[in-house]
Amino acid sequence: MDDQDVSANPRGSFRQFLEHLSGAGKAIGVLTSGGDAQGMNAAVRAVVRMGIYVGAKVYFIYEGYQGMVDGGSNIVEADWESVSSILQVGGTIIGSARCKAFRSREGRLQAARNLVQLGITNLCVIGGDGSLTGANIFRKEWSGLLEELAQNGQINKEEVEKYSYLNVVGMVGSIDNDFCGTDMTIGTDSALHRIIEVIDAIMTTAQSHQRTFVLEVMGRHCGYLALVSALACGADWVFLPESPPEEGWQENMCVKLSENRARKKRLNIIIVAEGAIDTQNKPITSEQIKELVVTQLGYDTRVTILGHVQRGGTPSAFDRILASRMGVEAVVALLQATPETPACVVSLSGNQAVRLPLVKCVQMTQDVQKAMDERRFKDAVQLRGRSFENNLNTYKRLAIKMPDTQIPKSNCNVGVINVGAPAAGMNAAVRAAVRVGIADGHKMFAVYDGFEGFAKGQIKEIGWGDVGGWTGQGGSILGTKRTLPGKYLTEIAGQMRTHSINALLIIGGFEAYLGLLELSAAREKHEEFCVPMVMVPATVSNNVPGSDFSIGADTALNTITDANVEHLTEKMKTTIQRGLVLRNESCSENYTTDFIYQLYSEEGKGVFDCRKNVLGHMQQGGAPSPFDRNFGTKMSARAMQWITTKLKESQGKGRRFVSDDSICVLGISKRNLVFRPVAELKKETDFEHRIPKEQWWLKLRPLMKILAKYKASFEVSDSEELEHVHHRGHEEPAAI
Repeated sequence: MDDQDVSANPRGSFRQFLEHLSGAGKAIGVLTSGGDAQGMNAAVRAVVRMGIYVGAKVYFIYEGYQGMVDGGSNIVEADWESVSSILQVGGTIIGSARCKAFRSREGRLQAARNLVQLGITNLCVIGGDGSLTGANIFRKEWSGLLEELAQNGQINKEEVEKYSYLNVVGMVGSIDNDFCGTDMTIGTDSALHRIIEVIDAIMTTAQSHQRTFVLEVMGRHCGYLALVSALACGADWVFLPESPPEEGWQENMCVKLSENRARKKRLNIIIVAEGAIDTQNKPITSEQIKELVVTQLGYDTRVTILGHVQRGGTPSAFDRILASRMGVEAVVALLQATPETPACVVSLSGNQAVRLPLVKCVQMTQDVQKAMDERRFKDAVQLRGRSFENNLNTYKRLAIKMPDTQIPKSNCNVGVINVGAPAAGMNAAVRAAVRVGIADGHKMFAVYDGFEGFAKGQIKEIGWGDVGGWTGQGGSILGTKRTLPGKYLTEIAGQMRTHSINALLIIGGFEAYLGLLELSAAREKHEEFCVPMVMVPATVSNNVPGSDFSIGADTALNTITDANVEHLTEKMKTTIQRGLVLRNESCSENYTTDFIYQLYSEEGKGVFDCRKNVLGHMQQGGAPSPFDRNFGTKMSARAMQWITTKLKESQGKGRRFVSDDSICVLGISKRNLVFRPVAELKKETDFEHRIPKEQWWLKLRPLMKILAKYKASFEVSDSEELEHVHHRGHEEPAAI
């Protein structure tokens, strides 16, 4: 079936859903297998609590497939409290182990016997492609295994009939993001956090001593971590297994490093995936690269191998939410499965949870490795998916500056401005815009201090080197203000005329959106505004119409999560049981933070202590998360491509841009990147409350309530059915 829109498939209440798909009498086994990944515990928690919520029995299978084969105390029924306080814990509380026995039919026969004894006919497997492949083989053999057990007298014929088929749903837990069919695997975002934390720390010491650092990150067969961390820190060079450097790379890399030093860049960062190879499939090691830099350039060069630190630590906010959504969806998929339902894997497509055929996804994943083995590297990159390919192309455009003589000039000037409150990731967005614009032949102009600065003429041409090192910096280097352009329209039009601004990129929050509407309305009076204008949403509030996500929101979520973890960790050192109340600053005039604090303090005397913590502006500050660095980079680069296309369309025609589609918001909508005209978005905006009329994340409230033992209704995936795995679609995917 084709992709479906959620609006085309409205669901009834959760109560109606339960009437048709009750978990009563069903048993679900959950296991984690292969390498551990942050967020696995969140997935286990979601499976257990959603399973119990719908009336099913849920069993922990300890130590992966080994525990299934060994049985006994390795398969234990879980209750609600079994998964309490594990959301923020890294690794997996139910253990993971490699299992040789499960690879043999004898081992799987023993595993089947252990499951039948407990009535488990639904398996939720959290692991990599090897673990999921094993589960699918087990599912296919299930009826034959039961027949054999009956012949051996280990189970009776009634049990063969009662437990005649096995349902399998997979979730991919892998820090490498090496599984085809999903935009992100559980653990990848957390691993990127660990890598970026190390890189940020290294950058300060490297700058102090003018050093070159070679960082080796995990990824024996997949270069995702290396590529995205290179994008997130603006690395000078990156080595990936899917895209080996061309012949003569040694000289090219040394030239690039020396050029950067000549531009007064005090440090060089080179990122290497552990599985990096050359075009002949020979390994490229960190030590090789170090020796090359030392021998050819004489730079002080150090190697840092991150190793298993990438698997450690607490899961990021993204991984907690992703794993929770996937865990709930996995249980629903198991309840809806029939004997004919093939094994599926719960995946992330843009902002949507989808179910895909497990076998097809595994086959595509194996095809990538086959392409690399056969040195078909272009095919390998394409098979990784459009997101990986776009990341690679974006990195190349931003990291390597073509000589000025080789860039055809567009004779166009493009302005970049930040508007509204600061949001982490704004600087990464400005850097991407400036470099893509220069690569497209434009002159780029930075507008300082928002629309107010625009009116005062605080505008300066900005070059490639001026934005070096910006990706990891918080706040807004250009300066940003909430002031709207309305009272400065004449002055701003004059400045656009003075600097011959042919297009404008606005990066900001709701004020930026309102400002864009005011500029659009002023086009009739000021022809200077009849140029392509596009807005990239950047605000911790995530409240810009036209986009499901805004730059800065992920960093704010992680700040909140980290603050709460520190608070709860201290509490859990005592005998006091934890409790947490989160309050939005504007949720009620009467139920203020102080009122709730005083209420709990009074009512809880002698039972529990109460503390309050107002996070305030710290949510806007700090270094941007890996997600926001990359999201800002990719969104801004795409916005500049749109501007370039618009300007090319009008070249030589002296065209004025007056149509609605020339003044847009770029956003993520479900699974796609879309440019929406602001005129179109007006009717979707609640201007009084400064929010879109529909907000997708409100659908997560029932999920939160279910997992916290409230009664609630819940909407499952858009289609509730298996979807086709698409190698490449017609629409522009919003891989996040």
